Amino acid sequence: MTFDEYQLKAKETARPADAPDELYHLLLGLSGEVGELHEIFKKLIRDKGSDLSRLDKENTTKELGDVLWYLAILADHLGLSLDQVAQANYAKLKSRRERGVLGGSGDNR
Repeated sequence: MTFDEYQLKAKETARPADAPDELYHLLLGLSGEVGELHEIFKKLIRDKGSDLSRLDKENTTKELGDVLWYLAILADHLGLSLDQVAQANYAKLKSRRERGVLGGSGDNR
């Protein structure tokens, strides 16, 4: 499945784009799901000595899926193809690697 195929399927489960305050709903939902992913790793650090072999992969997969869903719907809401977003991001990172500037900070390096 491509990102765009996923994006189309995800839209089948989304609220209408013209729902009241939908952009804010999507942004807050994405933040919340990233927070839930953080919780998984906080507990791994706190309770399991940061041992990745003890990671709850089933729950992590679910939370990563929720993050992906919000990204797909947010991109669609903004008129962006998730395939294009992924390709642009890869091109940016590939250029940084080729120029030896993967480390550091800021988008314009």
